[in-house]
Amino acid sequence: MANARQLKKFSGEFEMRRGGFLTDPTLAYETWGELNKRRDNAVLIFTGLSPSAHATSSPADPAPGWWEEIVGPSRPIDTREYFVICVNSLGSCYGSTGPASIDPLTGDIYRLNFPVLTLDDVATGAKVVIDALGIDTLYALVGPSMGGMTALSFAVQYPGIARSLMLISTASRSQPYAIALRSLQREIIRRDPEWKNGEYEPDAGPMDGMRLARKLGMITYRSGKEWKQRFGRERIAGERATGDPFAIDFEVEAYLEHHAQKFTGEFDANCYLYLSRASDLFDLAEHGGTVTGALKKIVTDRILVIGVVSDFLFTIEQQRELAADFEAAGKSASLIELDSMQGHDSFLVDMDRFRPVLSRFFAGDWAAVSAKN
Repeated sequence: MANARQLKKFSGEFEMRRGGFLTDPTLAYETWGELNKRRDNAVLIFTGLSPSAHATSSPADPAPGWWEEIVGPSRPIDTREYFVICVNSLGSCYGSTGPASIDPLTGDIYRLNFPVLTLDDVATGAKVVIDALGIDTLYALVGPSMGGMTALSFAVQYPGIARSLMLISTASRSQPYAIALRSLQREIIRRDPEWKNGEYEPDAGPMDGMRLARKLGMITYRSGKEWKQRFGRERIAGERATGDPFAIDFEVEAYLEHHAQKFTGEFDANCYLYLSRASDLFDLAEHGGTVTGALKKIVTDRILVIGVVSDFLFTIEQQRELAADFEAAGKSASLIELDSMQGHDSFLVDMDRFRPVLSRFFAGDWAAVSAKN
């Protein structure tokens, strides 16, 4: 199978969970490795809010992926052994149909006419992809952050497909603190005059709003301990000559500005708003009356929950609660608590801690995986 970005066109009306539908939507995805003769070595990865389906590099696309050190030959998710699929979330702006796409019924960009998006819709979109690939069984379903919530939705909606489930720094429902942060980010974007109630042109938009929202997000993705150790009170090099008494002065300010500027040019504002809101709306209890009731529907052989003690966006308490809810639902789940200081982003950057855990999981060393790190 081709290991490059591919597009799956859904024919007809794709019904959305909270009403409305999409006509002939597109799902973008990438694959690596080969499907074996038994067709049972597939690994499906869901992404967080902002990444594309490009989880790792390949000869067809040598650009580094967002999980480059985890997916690939001789890496924890070894593409010599597994057929790895990563799907760009429905509602995003990296190939899958979203608010920035053309509505085939009108010929205009969807913008705010895009239906309310949920992570259940994102999970259903991924099911369309694996069905098109002729896959009935997944060796593993993997989801970090928002992707973990999507993975839970997938496992509940389509029980028995995934033989193992790995959930990283995620939750069964969004908590008030995270909802408040994302709500503020969305307000910052919508307050930018250039948002124009979502009617901005494709090459324009609320750049300042996106920049500030990204800065706020990045502050929540890392821990105060890391900020202190990494930046301290170091000032930027050179003298300020801007005449602005409030210009960037500290290295941590320059760091946030650099990454915010980079993100602003890469992600569509309306897509960000829809995916952010979808994260807030997620509540697994909608599938069973209670979270435990929903988890009872999951049919899988192995479950691993990984949390980071310094994560205050998806707290370690939420990971413990999720593992306990699995146990209450009669499902055996292992919990790993990693002592990383890099907060929610640890699964992207703290490879010394994450690689061994994922390697043991995919090697089938369940006793070692269950041991608390």
